Amino acid sequence: MEKIQSQAIVVQAFAYAIHRGDERQLKFQNALKQIGFTVKLKPYIQRSDGSAKGDWDVGICIDVLDMADNVDEIVLLSGDGDFDLLLEKIRRDKGVTATVYGVEGLTSKSLIDSSTHYVPIDEEFLL
Repeated sequence: MEKIQSQAIVVQAFAYAIHRGDERQLKFQNALKQIGFTVKLKPYIQRSDGSAKGDWDVGICIDVLDMADNVDEIVLLSGDGDFDLLLEKIRRDKGVTATVYGVEGLTSKSLIDSSTHYVPIDEEFLL
């Protein structure tokens, strides 16, 4: 957050998580709130077959599309290639700069290619 705030005015910062009631997770979410994130939670859903559900992709897309009319840049911290079309759309239709922060080697090439800027996450960003 400090690095991004040193380069731009942060209008809104969202963090997306699944609520499991885990004490360590709650501490991490509180730390995110303390540094300026709005933490959005979905309930953890355990299916009868043992699999779990807790996907934020649609929620993230809606928030990005809502924000794109009011900002010059969207910063996405993700490596998920599913967001490549979203970034292409906001760049093309809204004229918004799309910066991706992602772990090198774990960030989809299509996501990197659809961004305006790619910033690899390395030791500099870790607490």
